Amino acid sequence: QVQLVESGGGLVQAGGSLRLSCAASGRTFSSYAIDWFRQAPGKEREFVAFISVSGSITHYADSVKGRFTIARDNAKNTVYLQMNSLKPEDTAVYYCAAPKLPYANTWSQDRIGPWGQGTQVTVSS
Repeated sequence: QVQLVESGGGLVQAGGSLRLSCAASGRTFSSYAIDWFRQAPGKEREFVAFISVSGSITHYADSVKGRFTIARDNAKNTVYLQMNSLKPEDTAVYYCAAPKLPYANTWSQDRIGPWGQGTQVTVSS
């Protein structure tokens, strides 16, 4: 499995932007799709975005569609989540994770992991 570390979170005003990074260790990064999830206080972890191994397939939660963009740079072993037009309801800890199997296209939580520490995103109104 690939090990992932999230970064790039912070405090931003509503309407602002942030770019999260998900850095991978190991030679197998390019064999794994990547998912972004988030968990707000008192709420369950929810899916945000998905990108396939090649980057040709992406999928977004309805709540972020048109505002967030996921991309990957396999040469840098990194996946990015560009977040624009942020809203207070985007406040959460954001996690990136890979499916348990290489080349699997899934955003089902029971097929993804392990989970890292996440990065906090706070959007003020």
